[in-house]
Amino acid sequence: MGSELEMGKCPPQNAGNATQVQNTPPNTQTVGLFNSPSNACCFCWCCCCSCSCLTVRSAKEERILTTISEKEEDVDTNQMPQLTLEEVHTWGESFERLIKSAQGRVHFRQFLKTEFSEENMIFWLACEDLKKETNKTIVEQTVKQIYEDYISVMSPKEVSLDSHAREVISRNMLEPSSCTFDEAQQQIYMLMQRDSYQRYMNSSMYADLIQSLEQINEP
Repeated sequence: MGSELEMGKCPPQNAGNATQVQNTPPNTQTVGLFNSPSNACCFCWCCCCSCSCLTVRSAKEERILTTISEKEEDVDTNQMPQLTLEEVHTWGESFERLIKSAQGRVHFRQFLKTEFSEENMIFWLACEDLKKETNKTIVEQTVKQIYEDYISVMSPKEVSLDSHAREVISRNMLEPSSCTFDEAQQQIYMLMQRDSYQRYMNSSMYADLIQSLEQINEP
C-alpha cells in the first residue's frame, strides 16, 4: 500500500503458521479459541452472557477498554497547535497528509460522524496504537477488544471488510500480535481514502473551515 500506513508498520506475518480456517463466523469459534480463560464454561466467550468467567475483567483489561472507548470522544483541539490556512490546504493534496495531521483527523472524524461512519477512523487509530504496544498480555487483550468492537458481526460498530480480510483475521487470532489487523486496517484506509475523503474535500464543512481561516487572515 506504499506509504499509507507509515504511522505504524508491522513486519510481514509468517504465512507458514497459518491454520486452515473453517467457514464459521469469526465472532464464535475463532474468538472462542483465542485467549479463552482456563475456567471458562464454554469456548465462545462472546456468546455465553451468564458465564462467570465473563463477568470479571482484570484491571489491565479494564484500562484497555477505557483507552479504546476514549477514542470515540471528541479531542480537545485547544491542546494542539493553532490550525493554519496553509495546513488545511495541504489536506487537499492527499489523504495521507490529512490523516497524518492531528487536527486533520479531528475535523475528518467530525465529517465521518455526519455520515455515520466514524467507526472507520476509530478502528484505524486503534490499530495504530496496537502496533506501538510491546507487552504481550496487553497486545492479546487489545486484539480481543478490537475484534469485539469492530470486527464481530454482532457489533453495532462493525467495519466493512471483505471475506479475505476476515479470513486473515481468523488465522491471526490464533496467534494474536500487534499486526493481527494489518489487512483489515489497510482495507479501511483505502475505503476512507476512496470514498469519505473525496466527499469531505467537496463538503461544505471543509469549505467553511477554509473560509473561516481566510477571514482570520484578512487585514
